[in-house]
Amino acid sequence: MSIGAGWLLAWPLLPGLTRWELALVGAVLAPTDEALGKTDMSSPRVPALVRHGLNVESGLNDGMVLPFFVFFLAAIVQEGEQGVFWRALVLSSILGVLVGVVGGQLLRSAQARGWVSCERAQLFVPTVAAAAYAVGGNGFIAAWIGGFAFGFTLRRFPAAEPQEDLDPLHLQDVPDRTAPFTEHLGELLASLSLLIFGAVLLGPTLENLSWGIVGYAVLSLTVVRMLPVAVALAGSGLGLPTVVYIEWFGPRGLASVALGPLLLEEEHVQRVELLARVVAVTVGLSVLLHLRRLALADRYGSWLEKTTATGRKLREGTPVPESTRVLAGNESHESGRGLEN
Repeated sequence: MSIGAGWLLAWPLLPGLTRWELALVGAVLAPTDEALGKTDMSSPRVPALVRHGLNVESGLNDGMVLPFFVFFLAAIVQEGEQGVFWRALVLSSILGVLVGVVGGQLLRSAQARGWVSCERAQLFVPTVAAAAYAVGGNGFIAAWIGGFAFGFTLRRFPAAEPQEDLDPLHLQDVPDRTAPFTEHLGELLASLSLLIFGAVLLGPTLENLSWGIVGYAVLSLTVVRMLPVAVALAGSGLGLPTVVYIEWFGPRGLASVALGPLLLEEEHVQRVELLARVVAVTVGLSVLLHLRRLALADRYGSWLEKTTATGRKLREGTPVPESTRVLAGNESHESGRGLEN
């Protein structure tokens, strides 16, 4: 629904683009980026149902949008050469699964024999991600699918003995501590990517603004995000403040920045400069608008506490007690995104 809404709204605001180029705009700007919403993932005032839901969405939607992105791109490249689509989608998925499964099995076998320590095992995870990216087809799809296969293999064949230093809070989510290094590396690279984006790409873009681009950026961060979320959560039993809070969590960031350069490499996209400007303005505005999310999390948490204090039962759950907030605040929120980063 987000891709479709972005596609339709781009039609009157971005004249000169073909229908498939308009579709690419909707696809590139559909995924959200949790890197700009760390407060939602760590604030104990936000109930776990909401925090984990936003985490899952941010971890999945950039990978889920890739098939649409590749399909729209293939439609531009040819309206005859469909091998581009099938090679990127099917072949990349198969190779990603193979690399993920083999990598997970190798790591488990080495751990079972005592050949690798916990610290050394952490270096193996980004190696598997790099291998999946390099095997062929579309590297993004291969690495994304490879992450699923790798994580499934680790959970399907757990280590013989749980590690003693594993935090009990993580025991249900992470089979062993093989991901922290990859998570921190991913956060560092994400921050550097946004820094380079702001320093190199955003400046020249701001010199060539138009009302159509700015208007689309605003609509992309509001209507394109909020209406699909409202429809998706209809009947969920969540309170209106929770739905509004989730709707507002729609920052565009690293996923859009990563997909944008792929357009620059494709010579068949005629108005690639306009597409790049739209993406840059939307991401830049998103970063600016989401700087105050901590205050929003506090206001939402206050509403939740007051409502539950009246005895009303909420589908969202209850806030974390004050005595456990410090511990819960340290909870890892990146268990599903190690390989993807």
